[in-house]
Amino acid sequence: MTYDINSIYVTALRNTRALEKQGLEQMERQISGLQNYPDYADVLKAHIPTTKAQLDRLDAALKAVGESGSSLKETVAGIVGTVGAAVHAATGDETLKNLYAGYAYQYDQIAAYRSLIVIAEAAGQGAQASSFRTSIEEEKKAAEAIDRLIEPVTKTYLSRETSGQKADS
Repeated sequence: MTYDINSIYVTALRNTRALEKQGLEQMERQISGLQNYPDYADVLKAHIPTTKAQLDRLDAALKAVGESGSSLKETVAGIVGTVGAAVHAATGDETLKNLYAGYAYQYDQIAAYRSLIVIAEAAGQGAQASSFRTSIEEEKKAAEAIDRLIEPVTKTYLSRETSGQKADS
């Protein structure tokens, strides 16, 4: 079975939108458990409006080709995100695992947008590429912010855990 470039583009847009929606839901869930890690919570709080803007740009790109977001993919992505958060919560080092996952997630999004640019240009939708490049730069900044947190969050985690305090909220 072959697909035309426009359907591939729509699928890529929907997949990227589902990825962003999942990331938004995970950030919103994580914030409440970061009372002992205010810098980490601040990074997530700062990235939430950015992610919402990225979702708006993806919605605009979908609308430009007469489509809307895929609720099925978002539902599946949301379930996967909820299961992932539950698994991390059950392991006892939820904060660190969420930090690692968040760091990797930024690069997953960067890769998705880079691919989306290529697909958009092949589909004759190059006008959308600049908004996807904006999203790449935003994700790079978020990855850098999380990168700067790895050592301090780990040190706080170790300090709390070894002193008998609850490291995860």
